[in-house]
Amino acid sequence: MPGLRGALLSRLRPDSAFWRRALTAGVTRGPEPWVRHSPPVFGVLFAAALPELRRRVEENLRRVRGPRSRVADALDSAAVFATYGSCITEALLLASGRGYKVERRSRGVEHYRACAAAGRGVLIVTAHTGGWDIAGQILGVVHPEGVMLAMQRERDAEARAIQDAARQRDGVQVVHIGDGPLDALPLLKHLQRGGVVAMQLDRVPPGMRSREVTFLGARWRAPEGPIALAAMSGAPILPVFTHRLGFLEYEAVVAPPIWLPRRPTEEERDRAAAEMMAAMERFVRAHPTQWFHFTGEGPVAPAESGSPRDGG
Repeated sequence: MPGLRGALLSRLRPDSAFWRRALTAGVTRGPEPWVRHSPPVFGVLFAAALPELRRRVEENLRRVRGPRSRVADALDSAAVFATYGSCITEALLLASGRGYKVERRSRGVEHYRACAAAGRGVLIVTAHTGGWDIAGQILGVVHPEGVMLAMQRERDAEARAIQDAARQRDGVQVVHIGDGPLDALPLLKHLQRGGVVAMQLDRVPPGMRSREVTFLGARWRAPEGPIALAAMSGAPILPVFTHRLGFLEYEAVVAPPIWLPRRPTEEERDRAAAEMMAAMERFVRAHPTQWFHFTGEGPVAPAESGSPRDGG
Protein backbone atom coordinates (compact mmCIF):
# COMPACT_ATOMS: atom_id res chain seq x y z
CA MET A 1 0.00 0.00 0.00
CA PRO A 2 1.54 3.33 -1.09
CA GLY A 3 0.38 5.22 2.01
CA LEU A 4 1.75 2.61 4.42
CA ARG A 5 5.03 2.41 2.52
CA GLY A 6 5.40 6.20 2.59
CA ALA A 7 4.78 6.32 6.33
CA LEU A 8 7.34 3.56 6.89
CA LEU A 9 9.97 5.30 4.77
CA SER A 10 9.34 8.56 6.61
CA ARG A 11 10.01 6.80 9.93
CA LEU A 12 13.24 5.34 8.53
CA ARG A 13 14.66 8.69 7.36
CA PRO A 14 17.95 9.60 9.08
CA ASP A 15 16.33 12.75 10.51
CA SER A 16 13.21 11.01 11.88
CA ALA A 17 12.11 10.97 15.51
CA PHE A 18 11.80 7.17 15.29
CA TRP A 19 15.53 6.80 14.64
CA ARG A 20 16.48 9.47 17.21
CA ARG A 21 14.42 7.74 19.91
CA ALA A 22 16.00 4.39 19.07
CA LEU A 23 19.48 5.92 19.18
CA THR A 24 18.74 7.65 22.48
CA ALA A 25 17.63 4.36 24.03
CA GLY A 26 20.68 2.59 22.65
CA VAL A 27 23.23 5.12 23.89
CA THR A 28 21.56 5.34 27.30
CA ARG A 29 21.55 1.61 28.01
CA GLY A 30 23.70 -0.08 25.39
CA PRO A 31 27.17 -1.50 26.11
CA GLU A 32 30.16 0.28 24.58
CA PRO A 33 30.73 -2.30 21.79
CA TRP A 34 27.13 -1.69 20.69
CA VAL A 35 27.32 2.12 20.69
CA ARG A 36 30.73 2.02 19.04
CA HIS A 37 30.12 -0.46 16.24
CA SER A 38 26.39 -0.68 15.49
CA PRO A 39 25.66 2.89 14.19
CA PRO A 40 27.56 2.48 10.89
CA VAL A 41 25.67 -0.75 10.23
CA PHE A 42 22.29 0.89 10.80
CA GLY A 43 23.37 3.85 8.66
CA VAL A 44 24.09 1.53 5.73
CA LEU A 45 20.82 -0.36 6.24
CA PHE A 46 18.84 2.88 6.19
CA ALA A 47 20.66 3.91 3.02
CA ALA A 48 19.53 0.67 1.40
CA ALA A 49 15.93 1.36 2.46
CA LEU A 50 15.91 4.98 1.23
CA PRO A 51 16.83 5.00 -2.46
CA GLU A 52 15.87 8.66 -3.00
CA LEU A 53 18.24 9.91 -0.31
CA ARG A 54 20.91 7.52 -1.55
CA ARG A 55 20.53 8.95 -5.07
CA ARG A 56 20.99 12.50 -3.77
CA VAL A 57 24.12 11.49 -1.89
CA GLU A 58 25.56 9.81 -4.99
CA GLU A 59 24.83 12.93 -7.04
CA ASN A 60 26.67 15.05 -4.50
CA LEU A 61 29.61 12.66 -4.52
CA ARG A 62 29.86 12.88 -8.30
CA ARG A 63 29.87 16.68 -8.07
CA VAL A 64 32.68 16.54 -5.51
CA ARG A 65 35.01 13.94 -7.01
CA GLY A 66 33.74 13.48 -10.56
CA PRO A 67 32.21 10.40 -12.18
CA ARG A 68 33.35 7.00 -10.98
CA SER A 69 32.09 3.45 -11.27
CA ARG A 70 28.75 2.38 -9.83
CA VAL A 71 30.63 0.26 -7.30
CA ALA A 72 32.66 3.27 -6.15
CA ASP A 73 29.47 5.34 -5.93
CA ALA A 74 27.80 2.66 -3.81
CA LEU A 75 30.79 2.29 -1.48
CA ASP A 76 31.21 6.03 -0.99
CA SER A 77 27.47 6.49 -0.47
CA ALA A 78 27.51 3.75 2.18
CA ALA A 79 30.44 5.52 3.86
CA VAL A 80 28.42 8.75 4.03
CA PHE A 81 25.47 7.07 5.76
CA ALA A 82 27.74 5.01 8.03
CA THR A 83 29.61 8.12 9.19
CA TYR A 84 26.35 10.02 9.63
CA GLY A 85 25.02 7.24 11.86
CA SER A 86 28.16 7.34 13.98
CA CYS A 87 28.11 11.14 14.32
CA ILE A 88 24.46 11.33 15.38
CA THR A 89 24.93 8.49 17.86
CA GLU A 90 28.03 10.06 19.36
CA ALA A 91 26.26 13.41 19.76
CA LEU A 92 23.58 11.68 21.84
CA LEU A 93 26.18 9.62 23.68
CA LEU A 94 28.01 12.77 24.80
CA ALA A 95 24.76 14.11 26.25
CA SER A 96 23.75 10.79 27.87
CA GLY A 97 25.48 11.41 31.20
CA ARG A 98 27.60 8.27 30.85
CA GLY A 99 30.86 10.21 31.14
CA TYR A 100 32.03 10.02 27.53
CA LYS A 101 34.19 12.88 26.25
CA VAL A 102 35.07 13.98 22.75
CA GLU A 103 38.71 14.06 21.68
CA ARG A 104 39.24 17.27 19.71
CA ARG A 105 41.92 18.34 17.30
CA SER A 106 42.31 21.46 15.24
CA ARG A 107 44.15 22.87 12.26
CA GLY A 108 44.46 26.60 11.63
CA VAL A 109 43.51 27.65 15.18
CA GLU A 110 45.75 30.70 14.76
CA HIS A 111 43.08 32.15 12.44
CA TYR A 112 40.55 32.02 15.27
CA ARG A 113 42.93 33.66 17.72
CA ALA A 114 43.54 36.53 15.31
CA CYS A 115 39.78 37.05 14.92
CA ALA A 116 39.09 36.86 18.66
CA ALA A 117 41.82 39.40 19.35
CA ALA A 118 39.81 42.02 17.42
CA GLY A 119 37.11 41.86 20.12
CA ARG A 120 34.15 42.06 17.73
CA GLY A 121 32.83 38.55 18.15
CA VAL A 122 33.43 35.77 15.64
CA LEU A 123 30.95 34.55 13.02
CA ILE A 124 31.80 30.95 12.18
CA VAL A 125 30.42 29.52 8.95
CA THR A 126 30.29 25.75 8.71
CA ALA A 127 28.32 22.95 7.00
CA HIS A 128 26.57 19.64 7.66
CA THR A 129 29.77 17.62 7.87
CA GLY A 130 31.07 14.98 10.26
CA GLY A 131 30.62 16.30 13.78
CA TRP A 132 28.53 19.38 12.94
CA ASP A 133 25.92 18.23 15.45
CA ILE A 134 28.43 18.51 18.29
CA ALA A 135 30.09 21.59 16.87
CA GLY A 136 29.87 23.35 20.22
CA GLN A 137 32.08 20.72 21.85
CA ILE A 138 34.44 20.31 18.91
CA LEU A 139 34.85 24.05 18.47
CA GLY A 140 35.68 24.27 22.15
CA VAL A 141 39.24 23.60 21.05
CA VAL A 142 39.21 27.02 19.39
CA HIS A 143 36.57 28.74 21.55
CA PRO A 144 36.26 27.32 25.07
CA GLU A 145 33.38 29.61 26.09
CA GLY A 146 30.78 27.89 23.91
CA VAL A 147 29.00 28.68 20.67
CA MET A 148 25.55 29.95 19.69
CA LEU A 149 24.42 27.72 16.84
CA ALA A 150 21.98 29.08 14.22
CA MET A 151 20.03 26.32 12.50
CA GLN A 152 17.13 25.85 10.15
CA ARG A 153 14.32 23.92 11.82
CA GLU A 154 14.42 20.21 11.05
CA ARG A 155 11.56 18.58 9.14
CA ASP A 156 10.52 16.40 12.09
CA ALA A 157 9.62 18.51 15.15
CA GLU A 158 9.99 15.61 17.59
CA ALA A 159 13.40 14.69 16.19
CA ARG A 160 14.45 18.33 16.44
CA ALA A 161 13.39 18.45 20.11
CA ILE A 162 15.45 15.34 20.90
CA GLN A 163 18.57 16.70 19.23
CA ASP A 164 18.15 20.24 20.60
CA ALA A 165 17.87 18.87 24.14
CA ALA A 166 21.14 17.01 23.63
CA ARG A 167 22.82 20.17 22.30
CA GLN A 168 21.60 22.22 25.24
CA ARG A 169 22.91 19.65 27.72
CA ASP A 170 26.27 20.13 26.02
CA GLY A 171 26.06 23.88 26.68
CA VAL A 172 25.27 24.86 23.08
CA GLN A 173 22.75 27.66 22.57
CA VAL A 174 20.51 26.88 19.57
CA VAL A 175 18.64 29.57 17.64
CA HIS A 176 16.30 28.41 14.87
CA ILE A 177 16.15 30.72 11.88
CA GLY A 178 14.02 30.89 8.76
CA ASP A 179 10.62 31.51 10.36
CA GLY A 180 10.63 35.29 10.51
CA PRO A 181 12.67 38.44 9.82
CA LEU A 182 13.59 38.91 13.51
CA ASP A 183 15.06 35.43 13.98
CA ALA A 184 18.62 36.74 13.65
CA LEU A 185 18.38 39.37 16.42
CA PRO A 186 19.71 37.06 19.18
CA LEU A 187 22.65 36.22 16.92
CA LEU A 188 23.47 39.88 16.32
CA LYS A 189 23.28 40.71 20.04
CA HIS A 190 25.51 37.74 20.88
CA LEU A 191 28.15 38.92 18.39
CA GLN A 192 27.95 42.48 19.69
CA ARG A 193 28.73 41.10 23.16
CA GLY A 194 31.86 39.51 21.73
CA GLY A 195 30.39 36.01 21.46
CA VAL A 196 30.74 33.35 18.79
CA VAL A 197 27.93 32.43 16.40
CA ALA A 198 28.01 29.45 14.02
CA MET A 199 25.88 29.32 10.85
CA GLN A 200 25.62 26.71 8.12
CA LEU A 201 26.45 27.39 4.49
CA ASP A 202 25.13 24.38 2.62
CA ARG A 203 21.40 25.05 3.10
CA VAL A 204 19.47 28.27 2.57
CA PRO A 205 16.53 28.56 4.98
CA PRO A 206 13.19 29.61 3.46
CA GLY A 207 12.90 33.38 3.36
CA MET A 208 16.65 33.99 3.61
CA ARG A 209 18.29 35.99 0.85
CA SER A 210 21.02 34.25 -1.10
CA ARG A 211 23.72 34.95 -3.65
CA GLU A 212 24.70 32.86 -6.61
CA VAL A 213 28.25 31.57 -6.45
CA THR A 214 30.33 28.95 -8.19
CA PHE A 215 30.56 25.79 -6.12
CA LEU A 216 31.80 22.38 -7.28
CA GLY A 217 31.88 23.67 -10.85
CA ALA A 218 28.23 24.79 -10.94
CA ARG A 219 26.08 27.75 -9.93
CA TRP A 220 24.99 27.42 -6.30
CA ARG A 221 23.19 29.53 -3.72
CA ALA A 222 25.08 30.81 -0.70
CA PRO A 223 23.05 32.23 2.21
CA GLU A 224 23.41 35.96 2.66
CA GLY A 225 22.66 35.79 6.39
CA PRO A 226 26.32 35.45 7.47
CA ILE A 227 27.32 38.36 5.23
CA ALA A 228 24.58 40.61 6.60
CA LEU A 229 25.43 39.72 10.21
CA ALA A 230 29.14 40.32 9.62
CA ALA A 231 28.42 43.75 8.13
CA MET A 232 26.06 44.77 10.96
CA SER A 233 28.24 43.50 13.79
CA GLY A 234 31.73 44.07 12.45
CA ALA A 235 32.59 40.44 13.29
CA PRO A 236 34.87 38.56 10.90
CA ILE A 237 33.54 35.52 9.03
CA LEU A 238 35.59 32.46 9.95
CA PRO A 239 35.09 29.25 7.91
CA VAL A 240 35.41 26.23 10.21
CA PHE A 241 34.55 22.68 9.17
CA THR A 242 34.64 19.49 11.23
CA HIS A 243 35.14 15.86 10.35
CA ARG A 244 35.14 12.56 12.20
CA LEU A 245 38.45 10.72 12.67
CA GLY A 246 37.23 7.80 14.78
CA PHE A 247 35.08 6.94 17.77
CA LEU A 248 34.43 10.26 19.58
CA GLU A 249 37.43 11.77 17.78
CA TYR A 250 36.94 14.87 15.61
CA GLU A 251 39.00 17.57 13.98
CA ALA A 252 38.11 21.21 13.32
CA VAL A 253 39.71 22.74 10.23
CA VAL A 254 39.89 26.55 10.43
CA ALA A 255 40.33 28.57 7.24
CA PRO A 256 41.57 32.19 6.97
CA PRO A 257 38.95 34.79 8.01
CA ILE A 258 36.90 36.97 5.72
CA TRP A 259 36.60 40.62 6.73
CA LEU A 260 33.86 42.98 5.57
CA PRO A 261 33.43 46.72 6.12
CA ARG A 262 30.32 47.97 7.92
CA ARG A 263 28.85 49.20 4.61
CA PRO A 264 30.03 46.64 2.06
CA THR A 265 29.43 47.18 -1.63
CA GLU A 266 27.68 44.54 -3.72
CA GLU A 267 31.08 43.50 -5.07
CA GLU A 268 32.42 43.07 -1.54
CA ARG A 269 29.38 40.98 -0.61
CA ASP A 270 29.87 38.83 -3.71
CA ARG A 271 33.52 38.35 -2.84
CA ALA A 272 32.64 37.27 0.71
CA ALA A 273 30.07 34.76 -0.59
CA ALA A 274 32.59 33.35 -3.06
CA GLU A 275 35.31 33.04 -0.40
CA MET A 276 32.96 31.28 2.05
CA MET A 277 31.93 28.70 -0.52
CA ALA A 278 35.49 28.28 -1.78
CA ALA A 279 36.57 27.35 1.76
CA MET A 280 33.71 24.87 1.98
CA GLU A 281 34.57 23.41 -1.42
CA ARG A 282 38.18 22.82 -0.41
CA PHE A 283 37.03 20.97 2.69
CA VAL A 284 34.36 18.90 0.94
CA ARG A 285 36.78 17.86 -1.81
CA ALA A 286 39.24 16.73 0.87
CA HIS A 287 36.52 14.83 2.82
CA PRO A 288 33.79 13.92 0.31
CA THR A 289 32.16 11.15 2.37
CA GLN A 290 31.72 13.45 5.40
CA TRP A 291 29.31 15.89 3.77
CA PHE A 292 25.74 15.09 4.90
CA HIS A 293 23.79 16.97 2.25
CA PHE A 294 20.55 14.98 2.15
CA THR A 295 18.21 17.75 0.95
CA GLY A 296 17.10 18.34 -2.63
CA GLU A 297 19.11 21.57 -2.86
CA GLY A 298 21.67 21.57 -5.62
CA PRO A 299 23.02 23.59 -8.53
CA VAL A 300 20.76 26.35 -9.82
CA ALA A 301 20.27 27.89 -13.21
CA PRO A 302 21.60 31.46 -13.60
CA ALA A 303 19.05 34.12 -12.71
CA GLU A 304 17.25 35.50 -15.71
CA SER A 305 18.06 39.06 -14.69
CA GLY A 306 21.75 38.23 -14.41
CA SER A 307 21.78 39.46 -10.82
CA PRO A 308 23.46 37.29 -8.17
CA ARG A 309 20.92 38.39 -5.58
CA ASP A 310 17.85 36.37 -4.74
CA GLY A 311 15.15 38.14 -2.83
CA GLY A 312 13.60 36.51 0.19
